[in-house]
Amino acid sequence: MGRYVEPGKPSFWGSLAINFPSLKGAPSTQYYFECEQMLWAEFFPALADRLLLKTDLWNEAKNTEILGWAAAQGARPVAFDIALELVRQAGAIFGNHRFCFLNSDVRHLPFAADRFDLLYSMGTIEHFPEYKAAARELYRVLKPHGTAIIGVPNKLDPFLRPLLVCALNRLGLYPYGMEKSFTPMGLQRLLESVGFRVKTQTGILFMPGWLRMLDLWCYYRCPKAIMLTGWLVRMFAWIYRRFPAVRRHGYLTACVAVKPGPES
Repeated sequence: MGRYVEPGKPSFWGSLAINFPSLKGAPSTQYYFECEQMLWAEFFPALADRLLLKTDLWNEAKNTEILGWAAAQGARPVAFDIALELVRQAGAIFGNHRFCFLNSDVRHLPFAADRFDLLYSMGTIEHFPEYKAAARELYRVLKPHGTAIIGVPNKLDPFLRPLLVCALNRLGLYPYGMEKSFTPMGLQRLLESVGFRVKTQTGILFMPGWLRMLDLWCYYRCPKAIMLTGWLVRMFAWIYRRFPAVRRHGYLTACVAVKPGPES
């Protein structure tokens, strides 16, 4: 595993990493993983020997372990997180893999310009007021003609997840702190403002946000109810597979973008 690079004191995310349980095994996490696999298969079709940067280690420590799947396809993953504890947890899980995990900040990346072939950032930059600085850093480290998938919470989610998050934040019940949502066009404008050329818009997790939260709660607190939440999650997963048009309406909206090069 790679070295640690200390960006400061990530006390909030470090505490969350220590106290938050793993989400692995819940039906909605399995759906999340399927969404990511489909997304990567469509927009990162040639992973073999590609240097891939992922902008956080939450999924590796707590959720889908998508980098394990990418590595099995031949990718060379590099990932970082602002919380050193998440770096340690992910390192313990993938200790036998040739991954490079670092403790760093998406707003100030310790990489040279034009370094990575592929870049994946799902649910990271919205947690900082300086999200434009983060997007600018992602653009800087991607190679010319490289492809990025960048996703954030969807402000136009048909199931009104942003309102749910706002209400839970006011009640002190939302564990993830600050979370800015974007419209699909708002995300596209942000990425284009730092230099990206957006090829297409898509999304993942077409399902109500409350169902994801309920499914996770039941998984740990009321396992008998998983039969019900699992059935509901599988229904949305079937819709996601069967009707590609709904993917743009997932509660995470994403842009597939490229960094223009000399011949673009």
